Amino acid sequence: MSKPHVFFWVQHLLGIGHLQRTATLARAFRRAGMTVTVVSGGHEVPGLDLGGATLVQLPPVRAADKYFKILVDDTDSEIDDAFRENRCELLLAAYRAAVPDVVITELFPFGRRQLRRELTVLLDAARAQPLPPLIVSSVRDILVEPPKPERVAEMLERVETYYDRVMIHGDPTLIPFDETFAHADRIADRVAYTGYVVDMPQKVPGGPGTDEVIVSAGGGAVSEELFRAAMAARPLTRLANRTWRILAGHALADDVLESVAGDAPEGVVVERARSDFPTLMANCTLSISQGGYNTVMEMMTAGTRGVIVPYAGGLETEQTLRARLLENRSGIRTIPEDTLNPAALAAAVDAALDAPPPDASGLDTGGADKSAALIEVWLGQREGNVA
Repeated sequence: MSKPHVFFWVQHLLGIGHLQRTATLARAFRRAGMTVTVVSGGHEVPGLDLGGATLVQLPPVRAADKYFKILVDDTDSEIDDAFRENRCELLLAAYRAAVPDVVITELFPFGRRQLRRELTVLLDAARAQPLPPLIVSSVRDILVEPPKPERVAEMLERVETYYDRVMIHGDPTLIPFDETFAHADRIADRVAYTGYVVDMPQKVPGGPGTDEVIVSAGGGAVSEELFRAAMAARPLTRLANRTWRILAGHALADDVLESVAGDAPEGVVVERARSDFPTLMANCTLSISQGGYNTVMEMMTAGTRGVIVPYAGGLETEQTLRARLLENRSGIRTIPEDTLNPAALAAAVDAALDAPPPDASGLDTGGADKSAALIEVWLGQREGNVA
């Protein structure tokens, strides 16, 4: 069997976690010899490493606020039907040019409902082919609870209509999928756990981040409060003499970044997020972050002590639940977002220092390479059935 061509659609709306996880998967697929086309519908992220995959950039959209109901373009104008139709045509053209063996949609149909029009056009085109590609949904470990019960029925109907498989990028020993998707039993024959998709951090003695405190918030659209609390907490901790490095995501406005940097005291470095983040995470003494999938799993895998302040804006429940599941593991402390203040953050930092480092040895963190292996197995099964 020749190596497959994977066509991977992803949309990030607020943070960049979805795109970062897709990039990690794309690199794993490339390591397995696959051809990969990544179609991104969010803002461009400088320094994104796709491992040689082709990137197709759709006209970018993002969420106007934390409720994700209104989508805006790169001029902050609400997108209209003409904008949506143009994205549909561009997505379909990219699909036809790729002629893929596999179509993967990141999060959809378990999320990204606002973009269902373009995805339905894509999936209908794929299903209409004489020999349709394998169609797979790529989903993180925890779903945000749908605001309306009928949304669940929609998700199930779309899975049953279009999808051959659903890859859950998690470990059921930490949280089974049905804990946040109550009707998972109905699609159990399509679901496979891959383990967590992690950029494996490698400690570099004396390298970047050594002995520092790394403060991060993924894409950074909603991070100013965390950054300012960290700057104020530093002199109250046992790490007051260490360098504290604040990494602002590219979604944080330039004027906000300049304001935070202008207020930073001596010993605090403020800069844009860096491509060597996994190395910084492995080398640092302590991490302060929101509870996003990628950052938390890199922290766990690196064995780095940390404080998590999970983002809980709008209807978001994912980061709070992940933090709750992990807070009993050594070296991790959690502060609810609505109680964040410098004193509470300083106390959590010192408490994390007093605990043993976190241990990911009981979790499956090989999700990237296992996802590639599953794709090859599923394609092999299809070829066997056709033969």
